[in-house]
Amino acid sequence: MFDKALLARLKVRLKEWDKTAEKTRGRKSMPRFFTVSGVDIDELYTPDSVVGADQDKYYWEHIGLPGEFPYTRGPHHTMYRTRLWTMRQFAGMGTPRQTNERFHYLLKEGGTGLSTAFDLPTLMGYDSDHSRSLGEVGKCGVAVDTLADMEIIFGGIDLDKVSTSMTINSPASMLLAMYLAVAEKQGVPFDKVRGTLQNDILKEYIAQKEYIFPPLPSIRLITDMMAYCTKHVPQWNTISISGYHIREAGSTAVQELAFTLADGFQYIESAIADGQNVDDFAPRLSFFFNAHSDFFEEIAKYRAARRIYAKRMRDKYGAKDPRSWLLRFHTQTAGCSLTAQQPENNIVRVALQAMSGVLGGTQSLHTNSMDETLALPSEKAVTIALRTQQIIAYESGAANTVDPLAGSYFVEALTDKMEAEAEKIFAEIDDRGGVVECIEQGWLQREIARSAYAHQRELEKKDRVIVGVNDFVAENETIDIPILKIDRNAEVEQVAFCKKIKAERDAEKVKATLNHLREVAAGDGNTFEAILDCSRVYVSVGEMCDVLREVWGEWSESQAAMQVS
Repeated sequence: MFDKALLARLKVRLKEWDKTAEKTRGRKSMPRFFTVSGVDIDELYTPDSVVGADQDKYYWEHIGLPGEFPYTRGPHHTMYRTRLWTMRQFAGMGTPRQTNERFHYLLKEGGTGLSTAFDLPTLMGYDSDHSRSLGEVGKCGVAVDTLADMEIIFGGIDLDKVSTSMTINSPASMLLAMYLAVAEKQGVPFDKVRGTLQNDILKEYIAQKEYIFPPLPSIRLITDMMAYCTKHVPQWNTISISGYHIREAGSTAVQELAFTLADGFQYIESAIADGQNVDDFAPRLSFFFNAHSDFFEEIAKYRAARRIYAKRMRDKYGAKDPRSWLLRFHTQTAGCSLTAQQPENNIVRVALQAMSGVLGGTQSLHTNSMDETLALPSEKAVTIALRTQQIIAYESGAANTVDPLAGSYFVEALTDKMEAEAEKIFAEIDDRGGVVECIEQGWLQREIARSAYAHQRELEKKDRVIVGVNDFVAENETIDIPILKIDRNAEVEQVAFCKKIKAERDAEKVKATLNHLREVAAGDGNTFEAILDCSRVYVSVGEMCDVLREVWGEWSESQAAMQVS
């Protein structure tokens, strides 16, 4: 890299340069230079910022080559020269029929993977005909009550030819079981089914709050599914350990990095404790990160994540298979960074965020639509978001070489700093008793709340500028873009369909499979196998969740744990 003589000369020249630069420092354009997460940025980065005394050791332990340990430069040798990232657009609204129409539209427009959003009742384990679902059916995602809905959503779509992502957590087992039941009806073998289930319940307690059951039985649902899919659905990523929502809740980039990986390590330890071999399940674990607005900080975050994960998997968990060392991840641009003011500006924000995901080596990417602070995306907005990815892939040149920013003094120094700061957080989590204990005591939640508050204060004091919000504001602005509205009739239609399916199915089979699920949940059998049996006979999401509520109870955060101090 750089010989010692050059580094010595550099130190001398830097002192001379610093004297000259001092003459212009009083004319700085901003009062402070720092990342979105509050990390101060040095004025200049040089080889001296990153290279230690042993240059050879530094290179191989910190940077290395793509597709080789520690995977800082990417999990695959040739990256996008061999295969572009999967281009996903989040879809799901109203009835299953409407979502099916959007899926077909996205595939026709060049989308290469499907990403499914579910409505709030489905996320919380309630059927559309439940009193608590009133007014929310199909509003922020598609309503799924039974296998009949899943059959409609994926009607005309060959499940052996498409990769599907599903954003669902507490009832994740039920939705995957229904998806597999659709594959069975299509004649698609389970070993041909590809996709990813979010299924990350720990981040729900930490950030998004769409939980149903207490932490330990919820983790059991996940490890049971992992055990089943390792044997029967080998191409399915059973869990997407999600920092995205942690960041959306207000965390810093370092907190997102550390809390997400800590959650992942908890799942790994739980599966090992369940008797599973780490090299059997680890290759199908995936991660999900936010692509926020600070371009270089995000790139450094992704590179640090791969490096930390590879070291832990090999050195702490004893994984022998190199595939187990790979951190593969999906990226979504930052919804919380989008503004209702001047919404067309969001197109630019999303493009920059998407580029950071690509330069950071993502395997899958979702680009938000410019109108998502106002409503579910319109067709025009979602097409612009998809075209953004296609322009990056085919016009920007970013995919022409592997990890083009490797060796950047700034990027490498920032990557090292992100790793060091994350390790400090891991140590504190361990000192506090682990992830579950930190959730139960509210520590992780309070840390995010503090970061969110600090960020908001920076905006209010204009220490940080958001274009169109606290500076460069358009007076008397009117929003002149088409907004998607979900017709009230969608809820009426879905509720009627839910009741129809429940009336027509085999009541005895429903009763028998629910009783079996209750027995398994109270005992030590595999809950996913029981859930799959229920799904095949059109037992609803709500009915299965109600049985598990009976056995395990529901989770509620204590007010004492949530007090921000």
